[in-house]
Amino acid sequence: MMKRVTEETSRIPRVLSIAGSDSGGGAGIQADLKAFARCGVHGMTAITAITAQNTVAVTAVQPIRPDVIVAQVQAVARDIGVDAAKTGMLGDAATIEAVAEALDLLEPGTPVVVDPVMVAESGADLLDPAARGALVELILPRATVATPNVPEAARLAGVPADTGAAELARAVHALGPAVVVVTGGHREEATDVVFDGTAVTELPGERHPGGAAHGSGCTHSAALAAHLALRLDPLEAARRAKAIAAEAVRDGLRDVGAGAGPVNALGLGVRVG
Repeated sequence: MMKRVTEETSRIPRVLSIAGSDSGGGAGIQADLKAFARCGVHGMTAITAITAQNTVAVTAVQPIRPDVIVAQVQAVARDIGVDAAKTGMLGDAATIEAVAEALDLLEPGTPVVVDPVMVAESGADLLDPAARGALVELILPRATVATPNVPEAARLAGVPADTGAAELARAVHALGPAVVVVTGGHREEATDVVFDGTAVTELPGERHPGGAAHGSGCTHSAALAAHLALRLDPLEAARRAKAIAAEAVRDGLRDVGAGAGPVNALGLGVRVG
């Protein structure tokens, strides 16, 4: 008997990135859209800021008007729908307030991944230090999963940077996210640490020092959001996101630009077999 195809089973998951634009194509919404495509979901964007950026520097940042940020989310939520969302670069307090308002436009229970982007791969600050409190108060409590790296987790929690990853995960979890993944890119061992309020789980992985890592955090959080939209639980979504981000770094485009090359989530130029 032919299986009946319903709208629910046939519709491609829809995932929204609320983040900044990287003109160099390595990070931000550009990286998110590539990760969404890699995961087989339909990607949408609400741009929070336009950056003049390449592999070596961020030379200019133009925040998007708060009402326009909200309007972007409202437009896609009303017509297309959102099965999961992620946030990236939010920049300043006004943007954070707008994003908090926009997240409330999504259907209750929509998974939200918060990537607390603070510093670009080139070293440029991407979050106004005065806005950290707004991020902690307005965005983190809305997170289904938060994905800070070690320096971001320490700054969010206000603890020393040499604090152990499990302790960092617990400290960030206390700020409101349902699940915290402290990514391992800034540790000697490339191990992600997941804390769900009860158990600490380590997700080990291979480090790829010869790869290219610009956009790795964006790729990881976007892939995690995509897998939540695909109805995986947070731990399995984190496991798969780690694998995708690691492959993207391993296959990174080292010959693109003079600085840290962009990750390669789509396997461009990679020979198979």
